[in-house]
Amino acid sequence: QVQLVESGGGLVQAGGSLRLSCAASGRTFSSYTMGWFRQGPGKEREFVAALSWRGGSTYYANSVKGRFTISRDNAKNTVYLQMNRLKPEDTAVYYCSAKLGIVGLTTAADYWGQGTLVTVSS
Repeated sequence: QVQLVESGGGLVQAGGSLRLSCAASGRTFSSYTMGWFRQGPGKEREFVAALSWRGGSTYYANSVKGRFTISRDNAKNTVYLQMNRLKPEDTAVYYCSAKLGIVGLTTAADYWGQGTLVTVSS
C-alpha cells in the first residue's frame, strides 16, 4: 500500500520560510514524478512543484518560481518543498503527490498524501 505522509506545515509570518516533507513508502518510486499541490480557502487544488524521481528534472508553477524549491533524498524516500519569502496568498493545505511518468503532472496524480496546512499571516 502506497503511503505519502506530509509534515512541516504551520503558521509563519509573511516573508518567512517553511520546509515541507513528504515521506513515501509502499513501493519503488524510481519511475514516479513526485509533486506538491495546494488548495487555498475557497479555491481549487492547484499545482505547485514537481520533481522526477529518477532524472531530477524540476517543474514549478509561475506563482512560486524563484521562491520555492523541490528536492529529494533518495536514501530516505523523502521529497521536500522549501518555501521562502512566503506570502499570505500561499496559505493553503499542501498535498504531496506521486504520479507515474510526467504526462499530466500538473493536473493529476496516482497517489495523494493527507495534506498539511500552511498559514501565512500578513
